[in-house]
Amino acid sequence: EAALEQHGIPAIDLLVVNLYPFEATVRAGSDFDTCIENIDIGGPAMIRAAAKNHAGVAVVVDPADYAHVLNEIDRHDGTTLGFRKELAAKAFAHTGAYDGAIATWFAGELDEHTPSRRVLAGTLEYALRYGENPHQWAAFYRTAEQRPGVASAVQVQGKELSYNNLNDTDAAYELVAEFDPKQSAAVAIIKHANPCGVAIATTLAEAYEKALACDSVSAFGGIVALNRDLDADAASEIVKIFTEVIIAPGASDEAKEIIAAKKNLRLLLAGGLPDPRADGVNFRSLAGGFLVQARDNGMVDAHDLKVVTKRKPTDQEFADLVFALAVAKHVKSNTIVYAKDGATVGIGAGQMSRVDSARIAARKAQDAADALTLNAPLTVGAVAASDAFFPFADGLQVVAETGATAVIQPGGSMRDDEVIAAADEADLAMVFTGMRHFRH
Repeated sequence: EAALEQHGIPAIDLLVVNLYPFEATVRAGSDFDTCIENIDIGGPAMIRAAAKNHAGVAVVVDPADYAHVLNEIDRHDGTTLGFRKELAAKAFAHTGAYDGAIATWFAGELDEHTPSRRVLAGTLEYALRYGENPHQWAAFYRTAEQRPGVASAVQVQGKELSYNNLNDTDAAYELVAEFDPKQSAAVAIIKHANPCGVAIATTLAEAYEKALACDSVSAFGGIVALNRDLDADAASEIVKIFTEVIIAPGASDEAKEIIAAKKNLRLLLAGGLPDPRADGVNFRSLAGGFLVQARDNGMVDAHDLKVVTKRKPTDQEFADLVFALAVAKHVKSNTIVYAKDGATVGIGAGQMSRVDSARIAARKAQDAADALTLNAPLTVGAVAASDAFFPFADGLQVVAETGATAVIQPGGSMRDDEVIAAADEADLAMVFTGMRHFRH
């Protein structure tokens, strides 16, 4: 203070800093040197100094706050200590996120998956009414990841999204993105992050009808995800039952008009599909820490499958096996998925025993057959997918008893020989993928 007074330098009471656009530079695919050039040095130093000295200095790092600051000055002929504390907290979060983005980028450049420190930063999108349950607070934060989905989506209409809506919609959209929209229309119906039904077809309307037939009871109040732009025919089918959310890459004007008749129905347009093969990271919190793992972007096609039984799957069985496995990848473990003609017919999710998953999926298929007044269970002539190996032959035997004709599983059990023998005895075709898809 004495030096300032000696040299006639007035004290700074307001600092406004916009940092170099490092994250935008990285997103643009810039080369290494350009990214380095866009790492701000002096800006963060000034921000931190001002924030530390918030007793007498207001620091502004977000242009969205300019109007608030001007209003504060007009009202109080300056800024209050409480307001400066809020700005200081935001400033430290801002520089922390900025440094975290740089550290994350460097780790990627070094191909370092497990750096000694990992910083997870997000920007508040909006506070939510509550979490999974009304007694839990919740909020939705956006990260720097540029992945089409709930974070990129524009809500065209409907009530505000809840925590469960966002969680389920994310699960639904990631699942439906497994299917190339250039090859077929795909629809997934989700409840509690598990699919009620999934189908592919020539049109979205047909795919929706097939997906709904798998479990029309559970689909009530569900999330519907599509891999193509929502059209009028599909919209007309979807609005026939209560649906919480529809998410699609886009929607026709006619489809929007049809959906508009259901004012509470949330319509999200994501602008694209997430790439199921893209690298990425998943986080899960634990007491005192968090887990980090690579996104499960592994999948197989018919060329990767190893036939281990005497009978080889037919071409139609091969197609259904690959389809069923793509669905099973997105079901809570343990799971068994029965599928036929590009549609799920029974899904057994989240069981501690693979045998129970097979039985539940078969019962679901029988319920669906009863609803359609069919004489035979839908599992007859279907295929089955298992997210992990059969530890014993009993689970496979349950599948065989349902009338299914082919099975896809990772293999790798100590008793693979017993399981293969059981499949041969039942004249089942079975293929191994060598890739497990646990989901918890």
